[in-house]
Amino acid sequence: MLKVVIVEDEKITSQDLINTLQKIDHDISVVATLTSIGQAIEYFETHCDFNLIFSDIQLPDGLSFEIFKTVKIHTPIIFCTAFDSYTLDAFDTNGIVYLLKPFNKKSVSKALDKYQMLKDNFTDNTNAFNQITQNFEQKTHKSTSSILIYQGEKIIPVKISDFALFTIEKRQVFGLTFSTNKLLISHNLEELEEICTPVFFRANRQFLVNRKAIKDVERYFNRKIMINLTIDFKESILVGKLKNTAFLEWLSS
Repeated sequence: MLKVVIVEDEKITSQDLINTLQKIDHDISVVATLTSIGQAIEYFETHCDFNLIFSDIQLPDGLSFEIFKTVKIHTPIIFCTAFDSYTLDAFDTNGIVYLLKPFNKKSVSKALDKYQMLKDNFTDNTNAFNQITQNFEQKTHKSTSSILIYQGEKIIPVKISDFALFTIEKRQVFGLTFSTNKLLISHNLEELEEICTPVFFRANRQFLVNRKAIKDVERYFNRKIMINLTIDFKESILVGKLKNTAFLEWLSS
């Protein structure tokens, strides 16, 4: 039996992956689903009874590479990401399996096949892994300086740090700046989450919030947390109970 650990903060995504793995092979067992760097480090320090890890790269409290730098893990990892393929060239050249989101049965099967082919070489090449993380972090940091806003014939660069939050309204994504300018964004919220983590936190399916925009938080009904902003914003922003721990860890980091 193949025992799998999933590191993914989005419950819908992790459940979709679990269902897909079961469709591919009923002998695959998901033994744990972890939602943050802190939770994953704690788990991996005390558990070793698994054969494969599926790990998202962007987590609420930072890049998942921090997990594998902190804890020595002798288990192959399939990295999951929404970044486009050019960013992932380093993964292919260094023999690391990745899974591009959104995934399906075919792409998961392909990743598992590659894992089977390369699994004996995953943990021996530490230098290659370090080079991958360095390349990825450089690309990530390089891409987080600003976002291009298209207004008619004009293309305007706006610093990400100028945005208090991003939100979805009627299937369109808008960014609200600290000066309360509301700008239409060409990226979807998943792409923005990849670009803006760890400065921003995905509070729920509708909101991505800048840490500097948070005035305070308060306990809410059914173990949720409500975020109060430093800017004038009428809508309630709630963090679900499943994200509470990750959110508070991120807020205090």
